[in-house]
Amino acid sequence: MLYSATINVMVKAARRAGRSLKRDLGEIEHLQVSLKGPANFVSLADKRAEEILYQDLAKARPGYGFIGEEGGTREGTDKSHTWIVDPLDGTTNFLHGIPQFAISIGLAREGMVIAGVIYNPANDELYIAERGKGAFLNDQRLRVAGRRQLNECVVACGLPHIGRGDHEEFRREMTAIQDRVAGLRRFGAASLDLAFVAAGRLDGYWERNLQSWDIAAGMLMVREAGGTVSGVQGNDDPLLTGHVVCGNEFVHGELVKILRKPA
Repeated sequence: MLYSATINVMVKAARRAGRSLKRDLGEIEHLQVSLKGPANFVSLADKRAEEILYQDLAKARPGYGFIGEEGGTREGTDKSHTWIVDPLDGTTNFLHGIPQFAISIGLAREGMVIAGVIYNPANDELYIAERGKGAFLNDQRLRVAGRRQLNECVVACGLPHIGRGDHEEFRREMTAIQDRVAGLRRFGAASLDLAFVAAGRLDGYWERNLQSWDIAAGMLMVREAGGTVSGVQGNDDPLLTGHVVCGNEFVHGELVKILRKPA
């Protein structure tokens, strides 16, 4: 496949950071781990991967802004372009040796995400999307699943844990949805949940209380694969609200009906 220069820059950075993460995954018991909050672990591997991404992206595109989970916002001289980066989405999975984690890189122009790369170094799956040019997994074009009956659908969700999220609200939502679908899944990495919807592996996905770096690349991935993405109200922006719902047009609409709160 021939990709744009921007995508090539993103892929090169993701692969280099991925090699670092894969080495650390192999030595998981030796990682020095610090606590960043209740049950929210951050490792040296996480910080090291973000620095690799920052260095590579800044070298290739000097002046672009950079928003990273670990280092926060780094202003650039080019105010119209910003990298939105999660160097290790699925940190808890990673620290338990579960190979469901990813590097997520989104590029926003004037606030609109125009390119995205999601890379899982554990299985070498590389998802790519560029606005108006489609979404791909290892060079294969992606398309969301076409199911139009919720009782045939497998839907992923986030799962609140200690110190995070509204547990009662989630239980209400889960109860309402699990009565309607073929299966519910919780994988623990938002970027890959979105990528799985784009690939047709999952029919839908919803989660609350996310950050822009969790979903920027994945939202573009779903849309470029023909899916629909919004906040839980159906017409709101997940990058602003932190809540995301997605699937094909039908599944998205049905999930929003269940999750939407009255005005």
